[in-house]
Amino acid sequence: MDTQNSEKAAIKIQSWWRGNVVRRTLLHAALRAWVIQCWWRSMQAKMLEQRRRLALRLYTCQEWAVVKVQAQVRMWQARRRFLQARQAACIIQSHWRWHTSQTRGLIRGRYEVKASRLELDIEILLT
Repeated sequence: MDTQNSEKAAIKIQSWWRGNVVRRTLLHAALRAWVIQCWWRSMQAKMLEQRRRLALRLYTCQEWAVVKVQAQVRMWQARRRFLQARQAACIIQSHWRWHTSQTRGLIRGRYEVKASRLELDIEILLT
């Protein structure tokens, strides 16, 4: 009976030891899985941040392009208005110059009719 007790004690010790080894192995496996999960989550966060930055950069480039196009259109419109105003000023000036050249030798005068004779008073102005 002594050998039977020692065998039972040995079996108990062996089962306890195997339980400890299995629990330690499972603990190590769980820790390794946790480390891998943490690494994967950090990689996903980095990839998400990279995608966000890329999207932001593309959006910024598009917005900048839109701003440039708007500035070019506004500049073109302002230049067109300026050229139209300049052309109108040139036309007005040319008409004014023509008018002043035509009326430069303006004859001003007055006349009166008295009984049987005509009195003329004539001035020739050259400007």
